[in-house]
Amino acid sequence: MLAKLFRDISTSCLPGSPLTHALLNAAADDLDAGGVTGRAMAGSERDRPGTVPGLRFAAALHHLVLDGRAPALAKHYPSVGGEPRLETLWTDAEATVREHEAEVRQLVRANAVQTNEVGRSGPLYGGLLVASERVGELPVRLLEVGASGGLNLRPHKVAYRLADGSVLGDPDSELQLDPEWTGLPPANLSRPLVLHSRAGCDVDPVDVTTRAGQLHLSSFVWPDMASRVDRLRAAMRLAVADPVKVERAGGAEWLERQLAELPEGVLTVVWHSVMWQYASPSERERGRAALAEAAARATGSAPLALLVYEPRRARGNFELLLKLWPAGLSVRLGHGWGHGLPFTWAEQPWG
Repeated sequence: MLAKLFRDISTSCLPGSPLTHALLNAAADDLDAGGVTGRAMAGSERDRPGTVPGLRFAAALHHLVLDGRAPALAKHYPSVGGEPRLETLWTDAEATVREHEAEVRQLVRANAVQTNEVGRSGPLYGGLLVASERVGELPVRLLEVGASGGLNLRPHKVAYRLADGSVLGDPDSELQLDPEWTGLPPANLSRPLVLHSRAGCDVDPVDVTTRAGQLHLSSFVWPDMASRVDRLRAAMRLAVADPVKVERAGGAEWLERQLAELPEGVLTVVWHSVMWQYASPSERERGRAALAEAAARATGSAPLALLVYEPRRARGNFELLLKLWPAGLSVRLGHGWGHGLPFTWAEQPWG
């Protein structure tokens, strides 16, 4: 079962990360052969597929590389200046697992997947413009569930450079992002996004102002995807300059508190991206109930929106979905890859 989960998730690494794809396939073979990977993964044999044990294993090895404690493996990792040699990758990876078996096991067991991919700010920014415009261009109160290190709580402070040469957001931002859009959001792009306030929660928030937090988030980035590595580093520097506290709390309980009141003259937006699979069924049910209760209290002067970027198995991709209350609007705005780019906006989202 565990080997199958490794192989299944390895397919999602292509074409972006041949290194992670090869590493997880080789580790799956090692699991089948009763090798050291099985001992390093002890305790994870019955983990839910949604917890993605293969990515946690890959992140544990990347953590050791980034921390300077796996020099033989580091020569394959572009994130530290290496050059992948896939034909000898597993030989060095296996030796690293043997040397650090106990720590790999501890990292795999202790750490949930924390991608916190800032490329998702592209769809988020466009979706927020659409939502705000649909309710009369109200300022946005942004609430992110499963915020990790809170890197996507600064959508207005990112420079989004479009193919026609125009720049949305903050053109002077340290974080320069090519959102790789096909089409455009159905909104007035010349209007800046106005944020009223920002807040986030996570069951295990990452403090990106610390070296440990930065190392933790960096370990989950596929090491041969230079653009993702660069985006993450810029986003962490931006987070240090513009701190937003991420509260340690479960999403449902946090939403119940945050949505107890909907402020007048503000659009409250609940947002989450690629985190739904990690929530338990009971947590999902409680979260839906909190949102439904708040939606029943939404008014024209105190509207509520749900904006999510999550995988849709039926379509085989990730979709940006928007719901608005009290308007009762529910629309699919577009679809893209898991990291938020490239992204294709729906040509006629209103039907």
